[in-house]
Amino acid sequence: MTASAAIPPQHEIRALHTGETVTVYQAYTPSLGLPAARDGRFPAAWKRDRMTWIKPSFLWMMYRCGWGTKEGQETVLAVEITREGFDWALAHAELSHYESGVHPDRATWQRDLRRAPARVQWDPERDLHLNRLPYRSLQLGLSGEAARRYADEWTVSVRDVTPLAREIHALVRAGGTEAASALLPDERVYPAPVAVPGWASSPS
Repeated sequence: MTASAAIPPQHEIRALHTGETVTVYQAYTPSLGLPAARDGRFPAAWKRDRMTWIKPSFLWMMYRCGWGTKEGQETVLAVEITREGFDWALAHAELSHYESGVHPDRATWQRDLRRAPARVQWDPERDLHLNRLPYRSLQLGLSGEAARRYADEWTVSVRDVTPLAREIHALVRAGGTEAASALLPDERVYPAPVAVPGWASSPS
């Protein structure tokens, strides 16, 4: 197999998933993240009227939160949600940016974006050293109805995976990439039942 053939498709959802659930990642302050993990659900303080971004990629989350070291992102959560909810969000999502090959015109995209309770963004996937990889990872933004459903209906469990993040990071810094890789979540291709916005597009 050639090196190019080994590169995954540009737009492919990879996630830890079962027949009923999908695991996504977020990072919060301890004052919010720890109660969520303790109770297995988001507390009342979690703002259901604001957009929240969920990430199926553990390593993209590590890039975003600096392995749980960035201010306000010290508690890394693995949120297990129903596949039904995840698929609903995908089916009601719009791309977060305009693309001429995807949208008929900018005005149509803006109208659809305002109406959509979810938005899709494809960002470069990361390796264990948080370097960019030549393919992309899904971020899914939830607002309005989608955010409320996420917090109060779709969530099955919430786990604090900050210790895991720290363990993997320590191994990477010590040069133990093989051991670190063995601890990563088993993220496999997710068989989305709907066409995800931007799937066929190729952003630079």
